[in-house]
Amino acid sequence: MENRNVLQYIIITLKGMAMGIAELVPGVSGGTIAFVAGIYEEFITSINNLNLKTLQLWRKEGFKAFWKELNGNFLLALLMGMAISILSFTKLIRWLLENEPIPLWSFFFGLVVASIIFVAKAIKKWNIATIVLFIVGAVIAYYITSLPPSQNTESLPFIFFSGAIAICAMILPGISGSFILVLLGAYKTVIDAIDEKDFKILITMALGMLFGILSFARLLKWMFNKHKSITLAILTGFILGSLNKIWPWKLVLETKTIGHKIVTLKEQNISPFSFEGDPQLMFALLAAIIGFSLIFILEKLASRN
Repeated sequence: MENRNVLQYIIITLKGMAMGIAELVPGVSGGTIAFVAGIYEEFITSINNLNLKTLQLWRKEGFKAFWKELNGNFLLALLMGMAISILSFTKLIRWLLENEPIPLWSFFFGLVVASIIFVAKAIKKWNIATIVLFIVGAVIAYYITSLPPSQNTESLPFIFFSGAIAICAMILPGISGSFILVLLGAYKTVIDAIDEKDFKILITMALGMLFGILSFARLLKWMFNKHKSITLAILTGFILGSLNKIWPWKLVLETKTIGHKIVTLKEQNISPFSFEGDPQLMFALLAAIIGFSLIFILEKLASRN
């Protein structure tokens, strides 16, 4: 892959941190961040490089040849950034979700709206097929984000399965891996395991994620190589449909206590002017503008690199 200097790898680590922060918020996809940061296709290609052929290269030509073929420096820098975010910002994101949800969701709403524009611009040819698949992608994502969460579970086989499904969602722009964990009922278990350093659950989740990403990345890579415009249209639709989940003002209709946490089972998007309590309009608008602008700043950095 590319030859990079130390500064460029630091930038990749920062992009990984941004992906990690996005994945901590149910409803926001790290794949969206990867796409606008200009590293999405390299990320998918690098994952695909981890296969039997590359492992045989290690045996025949040594670790250095294997690492180069794998694009190991890129993956290591990116995964380090994601790990730093997940280990450092879990408590902060949880606090913001509980205490300042409107500015937080507004920031991500602005970010995702800008992402739709960004990804749609990458589609070179709009035709009937791309328009139809764009609509299909939006409907699927809207439906997924409308589903109620399941009851929490700590079964290890289920955690493995949840990790495999969530990682597939994580690398799809528009569908959040952490939101899939909420739907499956594994989000609280994983967040608590990170907080409490429960390595049994964390290792099981990691193995499930490894299995899922190695399987799914191959399909994505094939789609990008063979049907790029169609793939981008579906992904743009996914991102548009996900806006349903991250609208900042919601009316909670039904909740359930799982462990020590109150989980929302049913909610409805409402106008900020009919929101009970302080709608924080100025803070929300400012946060949305910052989120929206951030995508285009990332775009400029990516194109400059």
